[in-house]
Amino acid sequence: MEILVVGLSHKTAPIELRERLHIPERDLAGPLQILGQEPPILERVILSTCNRVEVYAVAEEVEPARQAIEALLGSRAHLPAAALAAHLYRHRAGDAVRHAFRVAASLDSLVVGEPQILGQVKEAYQAAVAAGAVGPVLAALMERALRVGKRIRTETALGASPVSVASVAIELARQIFGTLAGRTVLLLGAGEMSEAAAQHLKEDGVSAILVSNRRYERALELAGRLGGRAVRFDQFKEEVLSADIVIASTAAPHPILTRADVEQIIRARRQRPLFLIDIAVPRDIAADVNAIDNVYLYDIDDLEAVAAANRKVREKETTFAEAIVEREVEAFTQWLRSLDVVPTIQTLREKVEAIRDQELGKALHRLADLKPEQQAVVRQLAQGIVNKILHHPMIELKRQSARRDGHVTISALRRLFGLEEQEP
Repeated sequence: MEILVVGLSHKTAPIELRERLHIPERDLAGPLQILGQEPPILERVILSTCNRVEVYAVAEEVEPARQAIEALLGSRAHLPAAALAAHLYRHRAGDAVRHAFRVAASLDSLVVGEPQILGQVKEAYQAAVAAGAVGPVLAALMERALRVGKRIRTETALGASPVSVASVAIELARQIFGTLAGRTVLLLGAGEMSEAAAQHLKEDGVSAILVSNRRYERALELAGRLGGRAVRFDQFKEEVLSADIVIASTAAPHPILTRADVEQIIRARRQRPLFLIDIAVPRDIAADVNAIDNVYLYDIDDLEAVAAANRKVREKETTFAEAIVEREVEAFTQWLRSLDVVPTIQTLREKVEAIRDQELGKALHRLADLKPEQQAVVRQLAQGIVNKILHHPMIELKRQSARRDGHVTISALRRLFGLEEQEP
């Protein structure tokens, strides 16, 4: 039984591929159920964010489990396995644990130190629990990953001045305009990312913040807190006419601004430059918009240069955080080894076979007149009895090890057969 991670991120795959694989939280139950039908996969969690899609699994056999996970990802992306393979990373055992901890601690994020990932990991874990996809090993891994993420935010300065994809997007806007004072910004979406962007915009002294959201009440609420103006979602294209910058971050499954939309808008603006920053996955703005004169579109992958500067500034704190991760990985892998059912199975078989040999020796001593072929029959009989007795407990031990409370059964069996002192 082993922990396995298969996935891709902003480091290995472009946004075009990531958005094809993206799974909204409300849709996670389906893929989790599909993976649960694969015999080698005992537990699974799927983490899907704007920058990564990855599957955490506990598997009896790693290779069949890996193939099943890659087949699922390939089917979602409508790509053959070979075409997807080059973009995937695969971690197992301690490396898988390390990856989980680094992700939760935002050390593997586009923006190192961003706080959103911790909440995203928690939501992915809760979705898997609700789908009945989590057992004792992944439960422990996810709980520990969340603790590691919180520990790094409190014990290092990575969380001292919070940054996020939204803050990096605002930094990009500053680089474009020099200053945002006096500018008009339209926010498409009123979720967590938009709210983070709005706070930075307010601090930068923009002259007007417009907020548009499918749920108009949510737009009103956010605009009210910011001293901005809410815009009905079916009217936002009219507001693009006067905006200097549009920051898009909705949960729409397809673009809400097409090339035809923007061509019409830019004509109405009399070719006045329009800056679009799309931090949504899937993207809110069609990629071919960039081909229009005087339109400048930046997506989440274009934030990499700004994010790289952020990583350089935080290099020292990152070193401290990585050291914490390594200590936590060692502690967790030691715990895993203590729960491993294999030593219990091995010790149980050794104890029963030792009893068999002892009692068989006594019996054959009393039956000294038996011919060699008769002794062989007695030995086969004794071995057959041992195998029959152990068969069901062995199967049940393996099955119970995948359950949330499996350690209770394993511990009880150790006590019943007196294995505690014999455990390696």
